[in-house]
Amino acid sequence: MKKLTLTLLTVALLAASAFSATAQSKVASVDMKKLFDGYWKTKQAQSSLENRKAELRKEIKDMAEGLDKAQTEYKQLLDQANDQAISADERDKRKQATADKAKELNASKAALDQFQRQAEAQLGDQSQRMSGNIVTEIRKAVADKAKAGGYTTVFNAAAVEVVVFSDTSTDITDSVLAQLNAGAPIDVTKPTGLPFNISTNLP
Repeated sequence: MKKLTLTLLTVALLAASAFSATAQSKVASVDMKKLFDGYWKTKQAQSSLENRKAELRKEIKDMAEGLDKAQTEYKQLLDQANDQAISADERDKRKQATADKAKELNASKAALDQFQRQAEAQLGDQSQRMSGNIVTEIRKAVADKAKAGGYTTVFNAAAVEVVVFSDTSTDITDSVLAQLNAGAPIDVTKPTGLPFNISTNLP
């Protein structure tokens, strides 16, 4: 009987301890997507990526135009090399010039292909790096706001598969976003309408 009483007392103490821990916990939620999209540094990163993409497009366009010019010159040399109206020696010289131009043309094509691949990789790396830095800053801001508000846990409301129900009164997204944008330049806070994950495919 005494053993049973001790067992029941232990169970009661454990239950009370668990209830106490639950009662002391304070849970909040944030919409990480809203924070990311609304943060002024995200808009700044979008603008930076778009500017860099425009620069790379111009370089690729210039290289492509140079390639088109070289192809035209190659065709002219090829026609001259097959011109029966000129001497055999002159045709041989022009055939050699045609061969040299073909090598130059192939090298230019390879250089353009390589530059396009490098440009896309560069944009992808830049986008990933900027995105990672922004998320790190947002997480820190959320942590600071949670600590200041006495919250022990903060759920991401945007991850719908994780949160089945959330009381919106405990959502601190707007207050965190206001904190993040407190020192934003005025022109950066204007909506751009651009998604952050811009395509890195360069035409």
